Amino acid sequence: MNAPAPPAETLRAALAGLLDGLPPRQAAQAVERLIANYRGATPTDAPILRDRADVAAYVAYRMPATFEAVRSALEAFADAVPGWAPGSHTDVGGGTGAAAWAVSATWGGKRPVTVLDWAEPALALGREIAAADPALRDVRWQRSRIGAALTLESTDLVTVSYVLNELTAPDRTALVDAAATAAQAVVIVEPGTPDGYARVIEARDRLVGAGFHVAAPCPHSAACPIAPGTDWCHFSARVSRSSLHRQVKGGSLPYEDEKFSYVAAARFPVTPAPSRVVRRPQIRKGQVLLDLCETEPSLHRTTVTKRHGDLYKAARDADWGDSWPPAP
Repeated sequence: MNAPAPPAETLRAALAGLLDGLPPRQAAQAVERLIANYRGATPTDAPILRDRADVAAYVAYRMPATFEAVRSALEAFADAVPGWAPGSHTDVGGGTGAAAWAVSATWGGKRPVTVLDWAEPALALGREIAAADPALRDVRWQRSRIGAALTLESTDLVTVSYVLNELTAPDRTALVDAAATAAQAVVIVEPGTPDGYARVIEARDRLVGAGFHVAAPCPHSAACPIAPGTDWCHFSARVSRSSLHRQVKGGSLPYEDEKFSYVAAARFPVTPAPSRVVRRPQIRKGQVLLDLCETEPSLHRTTVTKRHGDLYKAARDADWGDSWPPAP
């Protein structure tokens, strides 16, 4: 009996036919509008995704990248909570369910999952796509306004990905507080921009204030050592682009890099990384320069040379976002 395909492959296969019959011009116009909303502000009472054509364009443009960014954040979180897996999951503002796929890719197995979103076309297509994965066929797709009136049922894990940028400041606060009240663990992902990072830090502070421990990316739960306005913490996830994806977005490369900021936190004890590589490592002749966020809240550049032996080999293989030093 053949083993089931990994969720990433299953998702790519499920997405492959979504734009069949949709005129390329219509898809391109929808993508351009979605990009404008993604980079700007959207009123909370105006759903970004209005109909199936919009949702199909969204899926082609954003879902693979959202999946990879959330999966990267979840993998870092899973490393900090070995032996734990969510028994239930609520995805707030989940649209077509990218985070549900990412959770399934990280922990496997079946669990009760609820995806909340205001855009009914997104929920409908999310349900259609999820039918391709037995672990996601029983997901509950629920229309719900994401804002101050939101109430969440008790759950092990709440994910909030690429949602805070669509909300007003009071609604962001209400959403993070609702997630902290309902969940044992919360993972929030935003675009890897200065504004996205600022929203993540705002959410991080509220989670810590509610008694959560930061599991990733930070090696500590103290204040971020980055001076406000001087820099921002973000990471990168590589996204394989299908021919369909390239057709809708343009370009010829077989991949793109999705920049994102995130925080993962839990009410229970966590074992965060000793330090985190917060920029792309610089490999030079006989040495590797690593920019690290460390347990004692500080940013520090360390130089690993050939005389460090195996550690030098590990440094050459280290990637942006990895914990450091590597586990034995």
